Amino acid sequence: MSAIAIERPRERATSVRRGIGRGALFLLVLATLWGMWEGYRALWIHEHWTWPFVVDNTTMPHLHDIVHALFRPARFQGPLLISVLLKAAAFTAKEAAIGFAMGAAAGFALGVVLAHFRVLQRGFLPYVVASQTVPILVVAPMVVIYLGSKGVPGWFSVSVIAAYLTFFPVTINTIRGMQSADRRALELMRSYAAGRWRILWKLRFPAALPFIFAALKVSATASIVGAVIGELPSSIQDGLGGQILNYSQYYTTQPTGLWATNVIAALLGISFFLAVLIAEKIVVRRAPENLV
Repeated sequence: MSAIAIERPRERATSVRRGIGRGALFLLVLATLWGMWEGYRALWIHEHWTWPFVVDNTTMPHLHDIVHALFRPARFQGPLLISVLLKAAAFTAKEAAIGFAMGAAAGFALGVVLAHFRVLQRGFLPYVVASQTVPILVVAPMVVIYLGSKGVPGWFSVSVIAAYLTFFPVTINTIRGMQSADRRALELMRSYAAGRWRILWKLRFPAALPFIFAALKVSATASIVGAVIGELPSSIQDGLGGQILNYSQYYTTQPTGLWATNVIAALLGISFFLAVLIAEKIVVRRAPENLV
């Protein structure tokens, strides 16, 4: 008991040190990127140079100007830009979350089926891969127009586009994870006459969890990209896509508005990634006890 009591404070101290180290590393990377941005501007902003990547305050504004723009009114005597963008981010997050859930569920179900039936995998998987070779900018207007003609709300069309970008990584990694189960454990369960469903949930699914969560982390950020792109042809003004279209019209006179919108979109993608990362730590840590 005393040894266990001693180990627990040590584990907590180690966890705290790791957290501090990661926070310091994040700040260091952030400061490095900030310095690289401002250093590049200082080096190539000279107008008389002929370097092909010469920048100015329109194409590459100061980072502190972008931050200041967030806390200025979006319009004359209107709400702050950050409040407008956070409201738009919440709308886009709803579309992306629904699309992420649909795409993850569809990708997992398809991956399970293809992992268990090799004939279907050989025949159907090439079409799954081919579906991702079509540019999303081509797919998005087609989905919006088709679903709109059927009376489907515009926001749901955007969620479908987000699901389109989400399902593929989940499908591929689910197949890979399901097939990575230990052969000896598989043979042992079969020797005890375990059924297909029992093998799936007690062996294959736990083995596939690291692969599935790796795909979900990729898909989480892809769902934000899909939602923003889907908003562009759908005429939805409530999301970040509408804000991007709006501020792109004033880019030559107010470039910080568009850059600030991109910053909020990036932070939204990071928040989705972190949510999946936290879920992974909770689920994968408990999986051996609950599922194996």
